[in-house]
Amino acid sequence: MSVICESKHLADYLIETEDIDFNHPEILDLTSKLIASSSDQVDFVRRAYAYIRDEINHSWDIQSSRITCSASETLIYREGICYAKANLLCAVLRKAGIPTGFCYQRLTIGDTPDTGYCIHALNAVYLSSHKKWYRLDARGNKTGIDAAFSLEGERLAFQVRKEYDEVDYPTIYKEPNPKTIEALKQNTDCIKMYLSGLPDDIM
Repeated sequence: MSVICESKHLADYLIETEDIDFNHPEILDLTSKLIASSSDQVDFVRRAYAYIRDEINHSWDIQSSRITCSASETLIYREGICYAKANLLCAVLRKAGIPTGFCYQRLTIGDTPDTGYCIHALNAVYLSSHKKWYRLDARGNKTGIDAAFSLEGERLAFQVRKEYDEVDYPTIYKEPNPKTIEALKQNTDCIKMYLSGLPDDIM
């Protein structure tokens, strides 16, 4: 899909924040290891994405009650929902000097609209060698979900179903949506939050 940048300045997609804490020692160590094993920028992004998609558990998938938020916290505990995993991928890529932002989808919580809706987070990364933004979804794969790094076409975790009033928002934001961060910081049980405590819109 065509994307719209919240800011025209790539530098705005490189800043460090409380939750994108890329100077934390754990983030520094992971980023250094990934850079050392990568042949170029694209290979680094591919490796960083695969690591966070595959090595950091999605909390719902493992039925964990723990809630993580910041990039470093998500890496230390090796788990988080999509909001936290997006923070981590953003931190690692920004530490390597690669502009990275946040994108969102409005999805049904279950398979049908009667289950309610929630906001799903993913990332967009700017590859200077291609002069283009690419969206990546590090949620984590499982049966029915097969997201991957691709330069040929998006392979995201979820395909939006317009007939169910699901929405694919086109904007690449500089920072995480405040509602997503608020949900992570105000709840104490991830399973309960996932079922009934996630925001259902981005405004």
